[in-house]
Amino acid sequence: MRLLYITNQIFAAAGLERVLSIKASALADDFDYDVHIITLNQGNEPLFYSFSNKITYHDLSIKGNTLNYIFNYISKIRDTINKINPDCISVCDDGLKGFYLPFLISKNCPIIYERHASKYISLNSNSLRDKIKHYLQNKLMHIGAKKFDAFVVLTDNNVKEWELRNIRVIPNPLSFYPHDFSTVSENKVISVGSHYYQKGFDVLLQIWATLSAQFPNWELNIYGKADDKNTYSKLAKKLKIDHQVNFFKPVKNIGDKYKESSIYAMTSRSEGFGMVLIEAMAYGVPCIAFDCPSGPKDIITNNEDGFLISNGDLSDYTEKLKYLMQNKEERSKMGQAARLKSKTYLPESIILQWHTLFTNLRLKSIK
Repeated sequence: MRLLYITNQIFAAAGLERVLSIKASALADDFDYDVHIITLNQGNEPLFYSFSNKITYHDLSIKGNTLNYIFNYISKIRDTINKINPDCISVCDDGLKGFYLPFLISKNCPIIYERHASKYISLNSNSLRDKIKHYLQNKLMHIGAKKFDAFVVLTDNNVKEWELRNIRVIPNPLSFYPHDFSTVSENKVISVGSHYYQKGFDVLLQIWATLSAQFPNWELNIYGKADDKNTYSKLAKKLKIDHQVNFFKPVKNIGDKYKESSIYAMTSRSEGFGMVLIEAMAYGVPCIAFDCPSGPKDIITNNEDGFLISNGDLSDYTEKLKYLMQNKEERSKMGQAARLKSKTYLPESIILQWHTLFTNLRLKSIK
């Protein structure tokens, strides 16, 4: 099968890029798919994650003002699709333009949309202006979403965000399942993610500030791309916890960092899935997260393999984090349960679900 992925860029150290590297590579290497990926304005940037050498890339250079950009985008993407002549198209573009590809291209094969984020990711603040923008954007997204042959989300709770008949659930695949895992004996808490508002690192730092004096020998390590203003490192200094909080750039060997950690702390305001949770769990690291929309609830079983905190309840989050920091035996018990839970997301199971979806849609389209 010739499969085409349409996305923005794939060189960054981010969740979508990591997941796409796993899926596209497995379909090319293990299922003998002829995989193509269209990117936009990527240029010669080196890829952070490893992709199969069997994959064919098509980078479209799109420039100009708004009108020229739209015209060039439509023209070039149509021409490229016609040259590739795919059996299936999967759109991994969380921008608004991705939702309207069924209107922009002459669809002669099944076209799927992969939603890698919660709808609430576009809500960047509580301002009235942002709420109105978020509302209008969601309305526009729904119009486009109905036109896909399948609209794939990551969790059962993601389904509740959309009023669609074409919706399917396929979770993200785990990127590794190590033989060696954490002993949860190090005084280290880890969190991973780019410094976006949705990741809620400001909340995590505020929580840490209330525990800092009680746990002077513990450290919080945050891995991810910082924003241009270094907002969170400045906040750590303001809260006088910068001696315990370390900020690191994205690393390829993130598994080694999970292994040397004892707790994973997530304070996201929204999550499409929570890939970092299942990665930490694979290393036997218990996780604590807010019950935000909409990934953690589908991954963490509260009080068994981690703690799921009512969204926004800083007091309870602080108490549960404190409890885990004080109780190595409980960390070990939860970590073992977490490691077992993570097996649910092994690639062999998840990739097979994608293969089945692509095959069924292709067969349906040629009848």
